[in-house]
Amino acid sequence: MDLKKICLQVKVIAEQTAEFIRNESLSFSSGMIESKGIHNYVSYVDKQAEEILVKELGRILPGTGFIAEEGTGDKNMEGLNWIIDPLDGTTNFIHGLPPFSISIALADRKKVLLGVVYEINLDECFYSWEGAPAYMNDKEIAVSNTRHVRDSLIATGFPYTDFSHMDPFISTFRFFMENSHGLRRLGSAAVDLAYVACGRFDAFYEYGLNSWDVAAGAFIVRQAGGSLSDFKGGDDFLFGGELVASNGIIFGEFLSMVQHFMSTD
Repeated sequence: MDLKKICLQVKVIAEQTAEFIRNESLSFSSGMIESKGIHNYVSYVDKQAEEILVKELGRILPGTGFIAEEGTGDKNMEGLNWIIDPLDGTTNFIHGLPPFSISIALADRKKVLLGVVYEINLDECFYSWEGAPAYMNDKEIAVSNTRHVRDSLIATGFPYTDFSHMDPFISTFRFFMENSHGLRRLGSAAVDLAYVACGRFDAFYEYGLNSWDVAAGAFIVRQAGGSLSDFKGGDDFLFGGELVASNGIIFGEFLSMVQHFMSTD
């Protein structure tokens, strides 16, 4: 399987789908949204973007399954799956607020083979495939070389439905506000991870995540030289709902800080 060729094809599909989303944003209004639950919204733009992705990605590798936020396609847990979020940052989108993105990964069971994250507002496409460096708009990228958490800019996200760990999670906010360059919440985990990969952020952590939120971005971080784990330091972050990511230098220090507050043992 020629992963480079496939990844570059996926990049083109992401760009085309981004153009559809960009055009729809010009006439979109908040009356066009549906609720999937508290703080969890969807629009016809999410659904149609997913239909476009499923149709076009299906042409690249016929018979491949889909793990998609809006439920299009069928999972194929014994083989290859596209893991896609057609519009990561829907709440931002419906309010006309950047960033929002498209996230596409190809996985063989739990092993991700390639990833593409397209941030629509800045027209930035982050991508990589197994055995390759990470790229942004055809230029090679790498994680930061920041050496300490105290000198780091950190990203996180807020849970939409699982508020069971909110007290310790909120405690992390104060700690990192006092012991780093600051904490940011952009509203798109895929973009957060892409920004770790290119060194804009030094670290990221969040819980309550889905595979389509992180599959592509986490892969790109790793290809850019970063490190990742779940909150326990293991590798159950693709489907485990929690993720810590950073450059390789501060990873141990950063993980221990997250664990201090977020240990679920």
